Amino acid sequence: MTRQESVTPTGSLSAQAPSNPAYNANPVPVPVITQTDSRDKWSKKMDFLLSVIGFAVDLGNVWRFPYICYQNGGGAFLIPYIVMAIFGGVPLFYMELALGQFHRTGAISIWKHICPIFKGIGYAICIIALYVSFYYNTIIAWALFYFYSSFTTVLPWTNCDNAWNTDNCTNYFLLDNVTWTNFSRSPAEEFYTRNVLEIHRSDGLRNVGGIRWQLMLCLFLIFTIVYFSLWKGVKTSGKVVWVTATLPYVVLFILLIRGATLPGAWKGVVFYLQPKWEKLFETSVWVDAAAQIFFSLGPGFGVLLALSSYNPFTNNCYRDAIVTSLVNCLTSFMSGFVIFTVLGYMAEKRNVNVEDVARDKGPSLLFITYPEAIANMTGSTFFAIIFFVMMITLGLDSTFGGLEAIITAVMDEYPGYLAHRRELFVLGLVVVCFLGSLSTLTNGGAYVVKLLEEFGVGSSIIAVGFLEAIAVSWFYGMIHSFGIHCHIYSNHILSLLSQYIIVSSLLKPPPLQLFDYKYPDWSITVGYVIGASSFMWIPIYMVYKLVWTPGSLKQVSLALYSNIRSTDRELMCRVWSVDAMILK
Repeated sequence: MTRQESVTPTGSLSAQAPSNPAYNANPVPVPVITQTDSRDKWSKKMDFLLSVIGFAVDLGNVWRFPYICYQNGGGAFLIPYIVMAIFGGVPLFYMELALGQFHRTGAISIWKHICPIFKGIGYAICIIALYVSFYYNTIIAWALFYFYSSFTTVLPWTNCDNAWNTDNCTNYFLLDNVTWTNFSRSPAEEFYTRNVLEIHRSDGLRNVGGIRWQLMLCLFLIFTIVYFSLWKGVKTSGKVVWVTATLPYVVLFILLIRGATLPGAWKGVVFYLQPKWEKLFETSVWVDAAAQIFFSLGPGFGVLLALSSYNPFTNNCYRDAIVTSLVNCLTSFMSGFVIFTVLGYMAEKRNVNVEDVARDKGPSLLFITYPEAIANMTGSTFFAIIFFVMMITLGLDSTFGGLEAIITAVMDEYPGYLAHRRELFVLGLVVVCFLGSLSTLTNGGAYVVKLLEEFGVGSSIIAVGFLEAIAVSWFYGMIHSFGIHCHIYSNHILSLLSQYIIVSSLLKPPPLQLFDYKYPDWSITVGYVIGASSFMWIPIYMVYKLVWTPGSLKQVSLALYSNIRSTDRELMCRVWSVDAMILK
């Protein structure tokens, strides 16, 4: 099946660029690559933008950025965050959008146009996306469970009179002279751990217990929504994101206004943004900023390649990268105010410091701390419903992007078998993801979620992003477009930064713990195996191609490192230059 066509136009892309002697030297006619009827395409430009924003803005924006920000110097953290965004996140973000739009193919087959020996990166990306789908949709299922439980006059996590509560349950809201000790557990915490998860029925990873049928039903509903959003391609998913990508901003704005009116809210804002300038001299702060911007924007996951591959060839992907990156970063910043106004309110009610309330992160913040505060507001039922609707829609957007990366990559790699069987292939993929998630639905499923979250992505995706940037800058020739500064960045700064993050996470891993459960050493080993199971396909594919490709080692190496024609490389570089100058 023909993927793209090359025709000779009456003009050229270079004619659209401003006059520039360096750029116009030795002009080369630029052919226009047009979309064929065989490949799907976005119905509207906004469908694409909302899909990219929906993927990049996820649950991590709501909890991870505020936590990382106050932990690494408050307002001072914004300096390394912005620096890493400008010199790290946005260039990689733009690189993937440009490559996907130019080559019009997914994360696997794109490497035969860039650097064939690195094709294993595409397979690694797909495996990582599978691991993400195994645990990420379970978190959405938890939110759906909360959403269903919110349809009641009195929210079930507001008191200690329920069947799942213990003697340690301490309800300090609306009560006087309540003593909060280290053994105290709030009603919201016991609702999450003993009713939603039923984690007390598990002894840890050695005995995760049975499957929670309520959560399995929630997950089934989530995957049903996912399937009917993706089965027809970007024409259907592009319509769904008009709701799932915009609704969270409406909810965030409502929660921001409500949080700002709560007593003690100012304490949370001060704690969130109070600058600690001495933190800027700590290397770990800059590493955290780089990791946060990397995971927030999402280069390396193959999603940007997939989504941009359905764009028209002449689309201004440079402007798209700037707009979507800016929206993502501003959303993270605004989420901090939404979270910390509420944490300040809780600190006021508990009569403790904000730091004591804000020590938890991740699901604990989303499913214990924030719901607890909401439950004690006027109109708690309304705010609980819209909060969990926001969480569900934030999660669905990212799921759409992650699975679309797999779908596009595999279908483009095997068009002869899958070109007219998208519905069946998507159904099979959804079934695999559902079955792979069953272990996370058990009584000890939260332990499995934590393990997959820490090791299934982590260092593997950073290494993938690093190799992707190196392959493009060294072997594909993008440095001709960006100049010597990009060359230094891609091959030295990015290299050192990525290596430092990976080595630090491997040599000094933080102790893995969830609630009172400390992960045993054997589980950490299992985690490293999970991480290696995706990344290992990169060297395996390199060895495979070197062994099975005919010719001498020198001939094979030259062929596998770059088989793209020099005219095509020049074309790609010039297209990047047009994008870069189009806004000047």
